[in-house]
Amino acid sequence: MAIGNLIKRIFSGKTPDGPAEVEIDALRIEFRDRYHSFKLLLSANNKALDIMAGIEEALHGSRPFGMAFVRAACTSVSVSVFSMIRNIERLAPGKYPGLFTSFDGIQRGIEEILTHRKVIEDERLVIPLSQVTRDMADVVGSKMANLGEIKNGLNVRVPPGFAITARAYQRFVEHNDLQAEIDRRMQAAESETIEALYSRSAEIQQLILRAAVPPDLVEAILGAWSEIEREAGGPVAAALRSSAIGEDAAGSSFAGQYRSELNVSAENVLEAYKDVLASKYSLPAISYRLNKGFRDEDVAMCVGGLVMVDALAGGVTYTRNPVDIHDHGVFINSAWGLPKAVVDGSDACDLFVVSRQEPMALIREDIRVKERKFVCYPEEGVCRLDLTGEDRAQPSLAAAQAVELARLAVSIEAHYGVPQDIEWAIDSQGTIFLLQCRPLQQKQAADAGPPPDANRPAPDSILCRGGITASPGAACGPVFIAEKAADMLAFPEKGVLVIRQAQPRWASLLNRAAAVVTEQGGFAGHLANVAREFGVPALFGVAEAARRLPSGKIVTVDASGRAVHRGRVEDLLVEAPARSALMQGSPVHALLSEAGRLIVPLNLLDPDSPEFAPAGCRTLHDITRFIHEKSVSEMFDFGRDHEFSERSSKQLHHHVPMQWWILNLDDGFTEEISGKYVQLEQIASIPMLAFWRGFVAVPWEGPPAMDGRGMLSVMFQATTNPALTVGRRSKFAERNYFMISRHYCSLSQRLGFHFATMEALVSERTPENYVSFQFKGGATDFERRLARVRFIAEILEPIGFRVEIKEDHLLARVEAQSEAYMLKRVELLGYLALHTRQLDMVMTSPAHVNYYREKYRKDIDRLVAMA
Repeated sequence: MAIGNLIKRIFSGKTPDGPAEVEIDALRIEFRDRYHSFKLLLSANNKALDIMAGIEEALHGSRPFGMAFVRAACTSVSVSVFSMIRNIERLAPGKYPGLFTSFDGIQRGIEEILTHRKVIEDERLVIPLSQVTRDMADVVGSKMANLGEIKNGLNVRVPPGFAITARAYQRFVEHNDLQAEIDRRMQAAESETIEALYSRSAEIQQLILRAAVPPDLVEAILGAWSEIEREAGGPVAAALRSSAIGEDAAGSSFAGQYRSELNVSAENVLEAYKDVLASKYSLPAISYRLNKGFRDEDVAMCVGGLVMVDALAGGVTYTRNPVDIHDHGVFINSAWGLPKAVVDGSDACDLFVVSRQEPMALIREDIRVKERKFVCYPEEGVCRLDLTGEDRAQPSLAAAQAVELARLAVSIEAHYGVPQDIEWAIDSQGTIFLLQCRPLQQKQAADAGPPPDANRPAPDSILCRGGITASPGAACGPVFIAEKAADMLAFPEKGVLVIRQAQPRWASLLNRAAAVVTEQGGFAGHLANVAREFGVPALFGVAEAARRLPSGKIVTVDASGRAVHRGRVEDLLVEAPARSALMQGSPVHALLSEAGRLIVPLNLLDPDSPEFAPAGCRTLHDITRFIHEKSVSEMFDFGRDHEFSERSSKQLHHHVPMQWWILNLDDGFTEEISGKYVQLEQIASIPMLAFWRGFVAVPWEGPPAMDGRGMLSVMFQATTNPALTVGRRSKFAERNYFMISRHYCSLSQRLGFHFATMEALVSERTPENYVSFQFKGGATDFERRLARVRFIAEILEPIGFRVEIKEDHLLARVEAQSEAYMLKRVELLGYLALHTRQLDMVMTSPAHVNYYREKYRKDIDRLVAMA
């Protein structure tokens, strides 16, 4: 109303406070306020599109991300879209109320996805192992669920035990008000350096270790301990082992990432329980969860208690070869004493291979010199004893024991239906106890040719050879020799990690490592497991590797061929399979994908469709598309609706046979223009001038020669499609409009029967620069129009545009490039805007298409080469 009255006073020339010029100034202030909102809208639109591109890149890329990234991306894109809604409301008050409704609905859907958590329905704090079944993985963790299954379902011998549940972990955290403190520290974990992450890890672990076990949980644990003492017939020591939710699942073993406390007494069980809980936040565990896409809040730390086996020998059985899916032998890695030396890679171990065909038999054995063994102290704890004499070279298993272990392993594989990784121990009476079983991840063996012959002269490029393929493949990088934990902080991206023992603590470097070489350890250890999961080539058991590999020098590790070569060996690397994306299929990836379906897809394409409305917005991208389209209209409508276009819009006076109208948004002219015309030299808009340079750079040859079918197609479409009628009333049909400021240009163009829009924001601020181009329509049938937009896409993609085609609608975009680069792309769009009109008429003629393709490429090459 106020603006309407203002307009009346302007055109009457009568004002209560002075001449009409005063009112015109007020009108310009009002217009500039709208332009300010328009610029804010464009900035928010650009940011929203950048975030959406980041979400798509995360979903399809190989870099890990966690919940902090997911929450930040969803929040940031929502804030940007809401900013666009507020600014379109300022441009057109009350005109699009449905946008708020659509936004609220989409936002609620995203929030439900991000905040959804599984409800722990089983309230028990501790459950005897005798009551645990396979389907209780969400209650006691996969490790203890699998043990309960083989104990109670297969009647396999497992030590007496109990499971401290997910509800117990939740109770511990709630009792000590830990979650808020943990969340605060974990928020920045994804973006921190390994040094800062190490500090975060220590802080959170100390919070847990200083916390108190709630009284009801104390009572439940001690009650379960009394029960296993009754079952064992007297006082016992037990192993407390992690059984976190997600641990020992297919494809995500968490091997060695959490802590186990061995040979624990009743007096220290509560402290040992807290030690295992705290290990959830060890540096390797945090890194593993981040790289494998697990939400921290989804990983409840369950703990299993098992009566200790005073082991004469222990180890790991693989029911298949983990590095060759075609090898069906049963592989048994064994050492004297507890299986610790096998799983943590701290010593050499024996290898026994048993055939699975009946009668099962030992078909291969590799007996290594074993330097030490781990045994239980009489009271509590574990000690490492150095082996002497004949025991060092003696096999840790008899052939009959190896066959018995293999037969048991094959029966478990048959029960689960997939290859298994099984930990076991044999006591002094010869009784076999199973301590753990989980799915085994296998790798396709590379074709590495025959095994290396130690007596054959090595090629000059080989620095060392031999060892065991712990994870197949080949990779290249600088040698980094790590001796102590502090060395992790200096490990380079894509370095070759060289260590003496294959200990699990080094797993936190695998996401950054090109390859791993160790002096000790076998393919049954925890580090080998994680290397295979991450797809990192790993060569273990290479004698004197730390001495023979030069620190800092580039080497190629051929884990499949069991050799390390000097320099970069392209023949090996070219055949190396690409690493799989670790995030694919993970919980965090699935969650971002689900939220992304409410953010990224674009459903609103045709502004002329009845669905192009606030109610038709099903995603945040739809809202940005709708607002962006309408914001341009609203900027023009401000002048049209208030009938002052001759005061704000100027017709370009230039020797071209078309009408061009220019709306100066802010500082697009070099000076104040009083008349109805503006000269080209009075234009200050940098991107508009770039467009114009391209538009006039090469004279148009005129319409292409049409064949009879092309002419008939034009005539048919013109008579049957009312949308193509040039005389139809439309503000965009009658004139070609530029909206400009010094660094901004928006073009709405109709040339003949097709429509084109171009928007460019170009300045010295590279991150904000963008150019978008849309092209639609034509006078011929759909197939010819589609052929034309595909033809234009072929021209745009090689010059740096990202192009998308929806039916006969082309959308192209380039962003975040230097000012000079962007202006040249705007210039090229000016060229194409003139020269591609009426081209749809000859799209079925290969000769014409080839002619214009060649011409355009030559013209564009010449324009690009021009300063």
